[in-house]
Amino acid sequence: MRLDPSSSLEDVKTGKFVSVIGEQYTFFSLITDLELQVTHPDILLFPPSDQEKLLTDILKKKDMYAKVSLRPMLMLDKNKRHMPVKTIPSHFATVYEATAKDVAEIFGDESERKYFNIGFPLDMKTPVCLDLDAFTERSNGIFGKTGTGKTFITRLILAGLVKSEKAVNLIFDMHSEYGFQARKEGGGQTFVKGLKTLFPNKVAIFSLDPDSTRRRGCAPDFEVLLSYQDIRVEDVMPLQDELNLHPTALEAAYLIASKYKNNWLSVLLAQEGTIKEFAAEVGAHAESVGALYRKLKRLEKFSFLQNTKGALSVIDRMIEYLDKGIHVVLEFGNQTSMLCYLLVANIISRRIHEAYVAKTEKYLASQNKADEPRKLMITIEEAHKFLNPQAARQTIFGIIAREMRKYYVSLLVVDQRPSSIDEEIISQIGTKIVALLNDEKDIQAVLTGVSNSSGLRSILATLDSKKQVLLMGHAVPMPVVVQTREYDDEFYKAMMPVINAQDVRKAIDEIF
Repeated sequence: MRLDPSSSLEDVKTGKFVSVIGEQYTFFSLITDLELQVTHPDILLFPPSDQEKLLTDILKKKDMYAKVSLRPMLMLDKNKRHMPVKTIPSHFATVYEATAKDVAEIFGDESERKYFNIGFPLDMKTPVCLDLDAFTERSNGIFGKTGTGKTFITRLILAGLVKSEKAVNLIFDMHSEYGFQARKEGGGQTFVKGLKTLFPNKVAIFSLDPDSTRRRGCAPDFEVLLSYQDIRVEDVMPLQDELNLHPTALEAAYLIASKYKNNWLSVLLAQEGTIKEFAAEVGAHAESVGALYRKLKRLEKFSFLQNTKGALSVIDRMIEYLDKGIHVVLEFGNQTSMLCYLLVANIISRRIHEAYVAKTEKYLASQNKADEPRKLMITIEEAHKFLNPQAARQTIFGIIAREMRKYYVSLLVVDQRPSSIDEEIISQIGTKIVALLNDEKDIQAVLTGVSNSSGLRSILATLDSKKQVLLMGHAVPMPVVVQTREYDDEFYKAMMPVINAQDVRKAIDEIF
């Protein structure tokens, strides 16, 4: 696009949303680059002085201009049907700033329950909405370097999912930022409301550190206690880096598990002083068993792990809550080590995934709508620890990401290093919400599988450091840069349930 001389170049920004009116189609486009141009290089060698106003005006009309690079992302025909871009407009087509009507036409309106307002296009106050039906169909990712507000954006989207009831959520809350309340960055209010505060009857808090939860002014719904008998070798495999485990030690673990089944860990940790005899008994190398024993001995420091049977009822209770549509936030409190987070997330997700596989198979057999499982979305932070190339082939999260929600379970991965996530996994992510990234490898990773990614690359490099993201993928019809909406009193009010007279009468009837 050649910018009209009467338009201010400084009002035109990369990531801005414009429409090009062609003869048959309207092309919705993103501005991806800006460039100053002259018709002859001598103009730059001998520029007009400040006093030569007339010369400057004459040059601006014809010989000096701005070239704006546009990336058409979507076409609309005369019947307002959305179409992928398969042609381009002709010469001298007119380009307009997108209007509120254009944005609503493309991204939907929040008056429909399936749409959730996530923010506004640059220099506009018209909501851009996520299609939550599409969002919950696949696994999704929120990426950005540390300090760009990933947690803020995640909390925003989770609140939308809770209100819409499009999916039930299991949130592994490593830093206790989603449940009751969290510190707010910047000035103004010190704290913001968590999901439990916004939706007290729709969210349950399970805590690994109930004392920490109570100190922050919130009583947990359940204290989480896990059993040694619930830990399988598959749950230990992702801990190789954290525990510095050699592959031969894991082979020894499989040999122990083949003999002692679910009791393998409790039997191993009881072998103090008898490692050689125990290794001979299971047919493993003594040094490998010794190394495995020493590394896994660290698990005894976790107060929530008990060497007793019957501690699995907490996971069963989680599954009951999820079946009822109650969202579960698992707080780690002061148990913030990566070892703890990896272990607990693997144990619980594997059990819940097994339950959902059984539910799905039951539904496929009966074809009874009442047996259909609710969609479940599992939120994990530090996702590259679960989904790096080595772990992705072994952990339950790699399996879930590749299944494309075949068993009604998907992931919401939150990470600052997408380049560390397995390429196959990141290519399966349906919707990507990307804040500022500086590392070239990370930018390349989030653009994996995205068509025409060269223009988006320059947009990513120019995002603000806070609350500005590039939306792209399955839940939005075209990539767009948005300023995320504020998480404030106005948002809290929007999340309040709409109560009508019929609901009030129903509630009164239930009471009396």
